[in-house]
This record gives sequence, C-alpha cells and structure tokens, in this order.
Amino acid sequence: MAWGCRFALDDFGTGFSSFTHLRHLPVDFVKIEGSFVEGMADNDLDHTMVASIVNLAKSMKLAVIGEHVDSEATLASLRASGAEFAQGHLLGAPRKLLDLDFNAL
Repeated sequence: MAWGCRFALDDFGTGFSSFTHLRHLPVDFVKIEGSFVEGMADNDLDHTMVASIVNLAKSMKLAVIGEHVDSEATLASLRASGAEFAQGHLLGAPRKLLDLDFNAL
C-alpha cells in the first residue's frame, strides 16, 4: 500500500501568526482551535468565528476540521458552519497507535 501525506495547520485561531502560516505554508487542512468549536452551539460569537474561519479556508481551497466535538449540539453547529471534518470524544476516544492495525487501513 502506498502512503501519502497531507498537512494540517493545527489550532488555527490561536494568535495572529495563524494567518501568516496559512498564507505561507502549503497545508491541505485547517484545524480550528477547539475552544472556539466547543462553545459554538451556545455562543454566537464562537459560531461566527468558526463560520468565518471555514469561509476563509474554503476560499483558499482548504478543508476544515473542527476540534473538540463532544456533543451532538456542537456537531450540528459545526456541520451548519460548513466544516467538512470533525474530531472529538463524541466521535471516538483517542487510541494508542500500538492498538491500531495499519494493515487494515
């Protein structure tokens, strides 16, 4: 099996350098900082910030991953924002690499 690599800019939104990195690094994904995502179901400002990041990333032809998805409400809000991917305990607990069967992938 051939393995390819794609790159994500992690914790996007945690500082002004995020925009510089987004502009200059050849990334495929933007991972939105979990503190924005986990509050977006109940906080209009967080929802607006996530939606804005999603729109910016999509304008650059990048996929978006929302971190810290721990509830159905957060997942629904993230989906409504236009993000394509989610990660968090709602979807599955982190696993040790030693426990994964890479031949099955």
